[in-house]
Amino acid sequence: MTGRDEVLARIRTALTDRPPGPDSDIPRGYRAASGLDPGQLLDLLAGRLHDYGCAVRRAAPDQLMATVTAALADRGARRVVVPAGLVLTGLPADIELVGGDGLSATALDAADGVITGAAVAIAETGTIVLDGSAGQGRRALSLVPDYHLCLLRADQVVGLVGEALARLDPTRPLTWISGPSATSDIELDRVNGVHGPRTLEVILTIPG
Repeated sequence: MTGRDEVLARIRTALTDRPPGPDSDIPRGYRAASGLDPGQLLDLLAGRLHDYGCAVRRAAPDQLMATVTAALADRGARRVVVPAGLVLTGLPADIELVGGDGLSATALDAADGVITGAAVAIAETGTIVLDGSAGQGRRALSLVPDYHLCLLRADQVVGLVGEALARLDPTRPLTWISGPSATSDIELDRVNGVHGPRTLEVILTIPG
């Protein structure tokens, strides 16, 4: 008997006294929806992101590029990585947009930052989820550069984790981001940027 067989045998033995009945009989009293209107969802998400130390800007669709320009100027970012499928037109000529496909970790680290879209955001937890689709790129893009500017539409914001899961494809490479990368040692000293960007900034595009 292999180690795997032994583990599975023990699990089967432990489940022998499991009460009969389908899983549907288990009470599921958790919330399926937040009950918040779109404005409340955006306010809650912004509040959670602020709690995590993220900068949040809001922009009408026709002001998005101006807001992106302002964010990059405040950061001093001039050479920025963008994933395939993210269209950014109207940025100043001194902003160099670099395609993220095929860049090495060293090249990504040398850039001033990265701009991506997102698949969905969860207001209650302040979490942004990327799924690697067009406009988001491979996972390394949101992990290696020190500055991540994420563009998020109001219609991508949901209230609860369950609502986000309903929109996501579990077969895709999902990256869940709740604030800038950070960790704490046993002394509770917080260190940013250990396994991801030290600075996360979000631009919420809201209807005009």
